[in-house]
Amino acid sequence: MARVQRRLPRIEELRPLVKVERPTLHRTSRALERANTIEDLRRIGRRRTPRSAFDYVDGAAESEVSLTRAREAFGRVEFRPRVLRDVSRVESAVRLLDVTSPIPLILAPTGFTRMMQHEGERAVGRAAARAGVPYTLSTMGTVSVEDLAAEVPDVQRWFQLYLWQDRDASLELMARAQAAGFGTLVLTVDTAIAGQRLRDVRNGMTIPPQLTPKTLADMALHPRWWANLLTTEPLEFASLRESGGTVEQLVNRMFDPTLNTSDLVWLRENWSGAIVLKGIQNVEDAKEFIDLGADGLIVSNHGGRQLDRSVTPLDVLPEIAAAVGGRVPVLLDTGVMHGGDIVAAVANGADAVMVGRAYLYGLMAGGEAGVARALDILINQVHRTMRLLGVTALDQLTPDHAVLHPAGAQPSPSYP
Repeated sequence: MARVQRRLPRIEELRPLVKVERPTLHRTSRALERANTIEDLRRIGRRRTPRSAFDYVDGAAESEVSLTRAREAFGRVEFRPRVLRDVSRVESAVRLLDVTSPIPLILAPTGFTRMMQHEGERAVGRAAARAGVPYTLSTMGTVSVEDLAAEVPDVQRWFQLYLWQDRDASLELMARAQAAGFGTLVLTVDTAIAGQRLRDVRNGMTIPPQLTPKTLADMALHPRWWANLLTTEPLEFASLRESGGTVEQLVNRMFDPTLNTSDLVWLRENWSGAIVLKGIQNVEDAKEFIDLGADGLIVSNHGGRQLDRSVTPLDVLPEIAAAVGGRVPVLLDTGVMHGGDIVAAVANGADAVMVGRAYLYGLMAGGEAGVARALDILINQVHRTMRLLGVTALDQLTPDHAVLHPAGAQPSPSYP
């Protein structure tokens, strides 16, 4: 048997193997470059943010069963690709009502956003505008509708409304949003009262954060976060007249447990743009609300933050989408952490998805650059999943591409 002869490599053979790159000196930039998944951003954000702020994003209601089930549902999806297809080009862009997006994605409304990182909604809006992804500003936002429109004029923007007990105040806020160029109103319908988020209760979370022995100790671990909080504009809700207290106190003081279908009719009479309802969890409500004038529906359990052990949005999506029959757009919210989740949702009837935690992890990890990194990750994952499935356009996706096994089936490991 011939023996392998050893020799010294020649310089010209080594040259292509030696890659000298300029090192990234900024610590945040280095961390973001190494983040390849939303979970990577979550880990970075957890290190850089006080526990109460991180837990507000990461946590859910009571035992957090709803959130756990929502994420496990995507683990029950089985992709079934077609092969020998030309996937050199894929078309993933969508148009929904008055906005467009490079993938079927709209950034969900989130409250208290400047608590996660001092630039808050401004940073999210700038990153969204650069990526071409629409952004939904929350009633509980820490930047006003006017300021976001003035400072990030290029971002496509929806406005999320909690209908208050004071209807005149709600009308005033709606008029401000419409004047600021928010074309679509997203009415959240699953918050008659506040859900009990036990992490927030145990952390004693208030808005703004109070200086207590516990928070003072936390300052030592997160000095930059606290410095940014204390040296920038006060943390308050830009749309609320009263913005102090615990999260549960704020919600129960401002929101209206008498909200019912007649209020949707009233809203339709007082808003000239599109109205999308967020918090749909069954077929009967979906049909009724379309008949009452809804222009779109978001299948959601509020990120698992309201009624624990409520239905899993991905599980009820196919039947709701079938009942709607294309009359209005149907979006999915809750549990989306990967571009493959977005593809699976579209294959099972969604026109698009909303994400909240995914971009907030990016915001906590690195501000505007972190949100941009989260969007890059999701966009690349959508394109890669489509190519590996053998589809080149969203309208080619069917349930046969992403089979949703029933609850109780052994879920696959979640995406990292």
